[in-house]
Amino acid sequence: MKKRNLQQIAMIALGLLVSISLTSCSQNGNSDSTNQKVKTLIGAGSSFDNPLFSKMFYEYNKNTGLQINYQSVGSGAGISQLTHKTVDFGATDAPMNDAQEKEAKGNVLHIPITAGAVVLSYNLPTVKKTLNMTPEVIAEIFLGKITNWNDAKIEAINPGVNLPNQKIVVVHRSDGSGTTSIFTTYLSKVNAEWRDKVGAGTSVNWPVGLGGKGNEGVAGIEKQTPGAIGYIELAYAIQNNRPYVTVQNKSGNYIKPSIESVTAAANIVIPEDAKISLTDTEAADGYPISSFSWVIIYQEQSYGKNTEAKAKELVTLINWMIHEGQQYSAALDYAPLSEAAVKRAVEILKKATFNGKAIL
Repeated sequence: MKKRNLQQIAMIALGLLVSISLTSCSQNGNSDSTNQKVKTLIGAGSSFDNPLFSKMFYEYNKNTGLQINYQSVGSGAGISQLTHKTVDFGATDAPMNDAQEKEAKGNVLHIPITAGAVVLSYNLPTVKKTLNMTPEVIAEIFLGKITNWNDAKIEAINPGVNLPNQKIVVVHRSDGSGTTSIFTTYLSKVNAEWRDKVGAGTSVNWPVGLGGKGNEGVAGIEKQTPGAIGYIELAYAIQNNRPYVTVQNKSGNYIKPSIESVTAAANIVIPEDAKISLTDTEAADGYPISSFSWVIIYQEQSYGKNTEAKAKELVTLINWMIHEGQQYSAALDYAPLSEAAVKRAVEILKKATFNGKAIL
C-alpha cells in the first residue's frame, strides 16, 4: 500500500515538473512555439508594390492558407510602422537612411523584392515618333532652363522629328513619394546644378512646374495639358497607354524603359546590404532611371511577442517571393529580379535569426 502511494506521488510530481518545464519554455523568448499555427502576417509600405503584392499574397494564401494583410500606405509610413514594430514587415522604394536606421534600434535587413522604373511621359499629339532625351536635357527641362519643345538641344537628339514651337509644362508630384526619390536621385547623379540647388528626396522644392498627387495626379495633368511632361512609374504608363521617352544611359545608349531593360539595370555588382540605387546604372543595356523596391524586416526576430513559428513563416514567405513569386511580375509590368539580385537577396535573408539562430 505504501509503495503504491509513493508511486502515485512520484507520478504526480513528475507531471508537475513537465508542466512547469513546458510553461517556462513557452514564456522564455517563445522559443518552443514552432508548432503553433500562424494564421496571419501584417505588412505595410510601398504603394508601388501593392498590385504585385496583392497577386503574390493571393497565390501564397491559396497554396498555404497563410493570410497576409498588406497596407499600401507609402514607403515612409512602411518604414515607420516597422520601426515601431506594429507590422511584421515593411516595403520601401528607397532604402532607410542613417536617421531612420538609428531610430529603428536594431539591424534592419533590406531584401530586394522587385524592380521598377520611372518614365517621362509627354503630351505632344503631333509627334508620332518616340522622343529621345539625354540626362542634360532632362535636368534642364526640370530646372526650367529648357522651356520650349523645339529647343535646339532637343532637336539635336531627335533628327527628323518635327518638334512643335510649344511651351513645355513640367508636371511633378505634390506629395512625398518613392517615385520622386528615384527621379531626383537620378537627376542629382547626372547633373551637378540639380544636385546643388535641388537635391534628392521623397519631396523637394521644385524649380518649376505643376504638382499632382500620386501617379494618377501627374498623369492626369500631363494628359490634359498640351506640351506637358511629367514623371510616372513604368507600370502606370503602360497600363494607361501613355507615351514616354527613351533615355540615354551612362554607356551612351538610348534605352527604352521596359521590363527587360529594368531587369538589366540590376545586373550589376550589388553590395552586401543591397542598399544600392540603380539610377544611372553601369549596365550597358540597362534603363537609367530604375530602382529596386525592398522588403524590410528586423534581422533579429525574437522581439516583443514574436514567436519562432511566426519568424519562420515570415522568412519562408519572403524566400518564396524572391523565387516562385517572381513569375507574377511581368504580367503586371514589374521587372523580375535579376540573377545577381536573387543571389544577394537570399544571402541577406539567411542573416535573419531568432534568438541568434539562423531561420532559413
